[in-house]
Amino acid sequence: LLQAMEKEVVAAFGKGEPDEVMSSAFKLKVTREDISTLKNLQWLNDEIINFYMSLLVERNKKEGYPAAYAFSTFFYPKLTAGGYSAVRKWTRGMDLFKQDIILVPIHLRVHWALVVVDIRRKTITYFDSVAHKGDKICETVFQYLQKESREKRNLELSVSEWILRSMEPHEIPQQLNSSDCGVFTCKYADYICRDEPITFTQSHMPYFRRKMVWEIIHQQLL
Repeated sequence: LLQAMEKEVVAAFGKGEPDEVMSSAFKLKVTREDISTLKNLQWLNDEIINFYMSLLVERNKKEGYPAAYAFSTFFYPKLTAGGYSAVRKWTRGMDLFKQDIILVPIHLRVHWALVVVDIRRKTITYFDSVAHKGDKICETVFQYLQKESREKRNLELSVSEWILRSMEPHEIPQQLNSSDCGVFTCKYADYICRDEPITFTQSHMPYFRRKMVWEIIHQQLL
């Protein structure tokens, strides 16, 4: 990061009121306390993940990027607890099937992972930085899509046309500590939304954390 940017990051991590709002957009607020989860080996919270996913969606509105949509981190727990009817209204006024990429951040109690629905390729893929399998999670997301398609478009999604799978640990970067899963989840999403191969490693994490502080405060991806 450039010196001026680095100064802002240091200030954001500095002393201040925990509930001071550092950034506000997308009907979301990020406080100083939320920002502090990007420090060193802290676990990222819902606010940081949701804000960053919204930044990706915003960036992808530009020409040359695939159209992206991100569900909130609260979507999947709501879906599993209450079924389709509990989340039916989440897509009111928008057609999921007009998107290219749909991001579904998954919070597994003490771990973050990511489901990516690629409408263009008809794939649902689970990305996990500690090599957990997410086949059941992909199935749950597919069942949701089937109901959404029936309900909103009166169209059946054919199971045989879709591929559901978990990425193998040799296919994507893996974390080497117990605290960076949230950053891995955000960066998987970033590379996927640019249709870029995922080339980062654990060694990039300290840099990514600081960069994300600046990006969230300025509401702009570098």
